[in-house]
Order: sequence, then C-alpha cells, then structure tokens
Amino acid sequence: MKGRLTAAALLAAFSGTHAPAEGLEPYEMVRSLQRVQDRIADGDHAALPMQAKLLGIIDGRLREATSEAFEDPRNREAVLIYGASGGNPETLDMIVSRLNFEGAEETFARGVVRYAHGDAASARELLRETEPLDLDGVLAAPLALMAGSLLTQEDPAAALDLFDRARLLSPGTLIEEAALRRSVAISASLKATERFLRAAEQYVRRFVRSPYASRFAEDFVSGVVALHAEIDLNALEAIVAEMDREKAHAIYLRIARQSAIDSHRDLLAFAAGKARDYAPAEEAEDDPRALLYANAARVASPEVDDVLAVLRRIDESRLSSGDRRLLKAAREIAADVIAPPATAEWAETVPAAAEDETDAAPATAEYVAATRDKLRAIDALLGEEARP
Repeated sequence: MKGRLTAAALLAAFSGTHAPAEGLEPYEMVRSLQRVQDRIADGDHAALPMQAKLLGIIDGRLREATSEAFEDPRNREAVLIYGASGGNPETLDMIVSRLNFEGAEETFARGVVRYAHGDAASARELLRETEPLDLDGVLAAPLALMAGSLLTQEDPAAALDLFDRARLLSPGTLIEEAALRRSVAISASLKATERFLRAAEQYVRRFVRSPYASRFAEDFVSGVVALHAEIDLNALEAIVAEMDREKAHAIYLRIARQSAIDSHRDLLAFAAGKARDYAPAEEAEDDPRALLYANAARVASPEVDDVLAVLRRIDESRLSSGDRRLLKAAREIAADVIAPPATAEWAETVPAAAEDETDAAPATAEYVAATRDKLRAIDALLGEEARP
C-alpha cells in the first residue's frame, strides 16, 4: 500500500498513535499531505483540519527519521515541501542543519527555515535571485509561490511573474489556488485592470469553493472599488455570475458598501441594483442592506426627502447591529437636513437675541461643524467590517 495510501486512511491509521508512521517514508507522507491540499483547493472544507493533523504527524515522523532515511533524495525534498507548507520551524532547524543540500536546493532550504521562523526579510534576501526552474520539478512550484509571496510588497511585478510560474508548474493544486488568489490583489495594486479581471475570472471558475475564497472576495471587492474608473461593469457582471446566488449577493453588497464609503456613485448604483437582483426571494423587492448602503451615501443630496422616506421604511430587524447604528445615524442626518430652521438643531444653535451678523456667523459655523461631525460618524460606521 505504500505510495497508494489515501490521506483519509493515513489519518485513520495514525489515530491516537504515531507508531504506524514508522512504516512510511517521509516523502510518502508528504504526498498524502499534497493530496489533502488538492482536495482543499477543490472545495473540500473538511480537509482543512485533516491538513493540520497530517502536518503534526509528519512533524513527528521527521523528528524520528534516521540519517539514512535522508540519503533518499525524495525524503530530502519532502523536508522542504513540508517546510513550505507551514512546517514546524524547530523541526526544520534540526533536520536542515544536518543535511548537506547543494546549489539551489541549499539556498531554498535556508530560505524555507527563515520563512518558517517568520523572518521574511532574511528569507527574501536568500530567495530573491533564486530561479525556480533550477530546482527539481517537485520543488520548483513551492519555491515560486514562496518567493512571490515574499516580494509582494517590495516588487509586485516580479511577484506576479513568480505566481504565474507557480501556477504553470503546479496546475489544479493548492499552490495554484494561492498563486491565483494573490495575483488578484497584486494586479489591482498595479492598476492592471485587464489582468485583475482575468485573474478574478480564472479564480471564480476554478477555486471559488475553496475555504480560502473569502480572502479572494476581500481582495476582489477592494480591487473593483480601487479600479472603479476603469473597470468594465459588463466584465464584472460576467465574473460574479459564475458564483452561486448567495456569494454573488454578498459580493455586490460589499461593493455597494465600499462604494458608499468612497462616494463612487456609478459603481454604488450598479452594485446596489445587482445586490437586489441576487437577493433572496423574500428580499428581492426590498433588500435592506442594498437600500441602506445606497441611501446612506445620499443623505446630503438634493433628493434627501426621498432618501429619508426610503431609510424610514427599512426594517431594522433585518440588519446587523452595526448596520442598525448606521441606519439610525443616516436617518438623523437626513431629518436634520430637511427640518425647518425653527425645529431643527439650527434653532438651538443661533442665539435668539442675535442682532448682528457677527453673532450669527459663529452660530452658523458651529451648526455646520456639528453636521460634518455626523457625516463623519456615518463614514466611520460605513467603514466597519461588512457582514454579507
């Protein structure tokens, strides 16, 4: 059964003890780990805890392995793959220090150890000039992914190139999922709109069921808003249409919320309308969050009367606590804007006995400042974490 042992069978065999691990080579165990990771990429959320369990089992097996075991180059490679997968830095210290890696493998090994210890700066310097294709095939993709991740902030264009290579070297795997997901965020930061849309489309078609898709959603929404002036709304609509209705509804709500914060009226109107289209049947005609986000950004507009009417009919019980606070603040601002001077806060601000413009001017400034404070409060509430 060696080499063909399934990940599930491996976990079952090791339940409660590490003894059976003695019959497997480290490279066989790492292959099982990679099969689990591929299942994660395919959308198997139950495989996430399995991955953590396997990493722990492999850690124990590597610590017990004899020096003779690492004469097999496959086991030496397994150590580096384990390290690139989030392995124990202490275990890596212990093993790598007694193995004689050479050339590109030696550089990768040192980089993996520093990366595992959280020393990104040292790892980046070690891997900066390393060419993934100089390594054996099974190591090239993990190196490309790791090196790209380390260069994301310093040299995003180079990181994007490395992620492309990681994807080509390891298609259909968790490595490709991570590389493609990170490419979305980098493309947006580089203002590469077409590249951003292409990467997002590829991710949605292939990996939208991944447990890590929520991170993609955050980067996708941020990218859409950041590129709002150049984004093709037809292309955006086509990408989101590849998602199921629940995910599409959540994405459009997030875009609407962020657009309201940043006052991108066209994108806000588009996203709020699409959010209503994808809302559950019972909310299709009156999606409370879409209505709230669209109208909270319009409380100081000439249509404030209509805005207040919409805000007043929103059912608070269908909103999160944060959005209920936002709704309350938006209603108060809109009411203040349209209230007659005698009944509004203005009446309390302007001194009744003011006989000249000098007295009235400070009162006017005070009222305007108070109104701006309320508008800033709305911005702060809008900036809270959305709950799609």
